[in-house]
Amino acid sequence: MAAIEVAREEDLPPGAILRVWVDDEPVGIYNVNGELYAIGDTCTHEDFSLSDGGIVDDHTVECALHGSRFDLRTGRALGMPAIGAVPTYRVWIEDGAVMVEPE
Repeated sequence: MAAIEVAREEDLPPGAILRVWVDDEPVGIYNVNGELYAIGDTCTHEDFSLSDGGIVDDHTVECALHGSRFDLRTGRALGMPAIGAVPTYRVWIEDGAVMVEPE
């Protein structure tokens, strides 16, 4: 599928989290020390946004609702109560635009 622009580079400085929509699906974009990651923004344990109050530590995000943790690189669930992975998306910056490639 074709990549789409979801934000501008200046909207996503290091440490920032941004919720965007890709093909009608919520996606969280994370800037961790200058590296961008994009994962499905809905916790697989319960329908709750990972980017809404989620705590980022290194390459993981912890859901603010019940504490499930997910690897930002793989989408894999790392801690209960979630057991299912979230989707990951290819993300990069091109000419100042934050680009995401849908699944």
